[in-house]
Parts: sequence; C-alpha cells; structure tokens
Amino acid sequence: MTTERERCKVTIYCPVCGERYVLRGTREKNGKVETGFKQCICSNKEKLHIRSEPI
Repeated sequence: MTTERERCKVTIYCPVCGERYVLRGTREKNGKVETGFKQCICSNKEKLHIRSEPI
C-alpha cells in the first residue's frame, strides 16, 4: 500500500530578520510541500529559504 503524501521535516529561514522555523510537513506526489506556514514574524511572505528532508 502506497501513500500519496510523504512526511518530511521542513526548515524555513527568513533572511530579512534571521528567524528560523523547523516544521513538519507533507510532500505530495507532485513535489509540493505543505506545512501551513504563511509568513514570518517580520511579515515577510516571499523571501524565504525553504529546505525539506524526509523523516
């Protein structure tokens, strides 16, 4: 039995303020990772460095 979503560890770094977030997310078959993260505490939504790795 295969699943369509794979759990992964997601690290999000904001170069604007230096804040780092470590979240759990799911990777779908199309490669997209979903964590529910919307924006950094400094209101940055676009300039984020995102790295993911399987759990």
